[in-house]
Amino acid sequence: MRGAGWCAVSLAVATFGSGGAEPYARALRRDDDVLYLRDARAGSSVPHSTMNAARWSDDADATDIALLRGVTGPVLDIGCGPGRMVRAANDLGLVALGIDVSPTAVAIARAAGLQVREVSVFEMVPLEGSWATGLLVDGNIGIGGDPSALMARCRELISPDGSVVVEVNSEPLRDDVFIGTLADIHGEQSDEFPWAEIGSTALARRSSRVGLRLAAAWAADGRSFTRFVRA
Repeated sequence: MRGAGWCAVSLAVATFGSGGAEPYARALRRDDDVLYLRDARAGSSVPHSTMNAARWSDDADATDIALLRGVTGPVLDIGCGPGRMVRAANDLGLVALGIDVSPTAVAIARAAGLQVREVSVFEMVPLEGSWATGLLVDGNIGIGGDPSALMARCRELISPDGSVVVEVNSEPLRDDVFIGTLADIHGEQSDEFPWAEIGSTALARRSSRVGLRLAAAWAADGRSFTRFVRA
């Protein structure tokens, strides 16, 4: 059973791209297409990684569709953004719900008629323990800056025979936890937030400690994915 600490964690820290100048929200409104994720404590202006924000609002691509064809519903898209994967899942006949903490992302998704809730994965989520598939794509394994805690939470959300599909870093041993900021091309910057980037081997190691085992790992179109089931 989930403890009260989950809500305390979600309320105590800033979230991806929020606060400050909110470059994430502006990017979703198509004001800027490129965002830069930086390590706030690295003492450097060099981006940790560059993100194409336009892809989050575009239609699902062939890799997204192939991933969804390999899962069963109902699907919970964690950190769904404006709902690209929720829409694609619906188009394939899958029942899907998206959750996200960004009011802008949720508003865009709802305006498109998608089932999306403004809630953190660490708060109460509908149908806990009965989701056939939990999705963590587009780097969302970084949510909260603690992949172990996030995977433990996902284990609570899926059904006994469910799975968690995670897009991971292409470097299998990568296990990088840091305090990040998000900036746009104009230099506007978000508040600091905890984040993580992790590869398949490192995530498998962490997940084994919270009752999940690696069932599959694959790469497609330059992206890397894993699927975890209950141990």
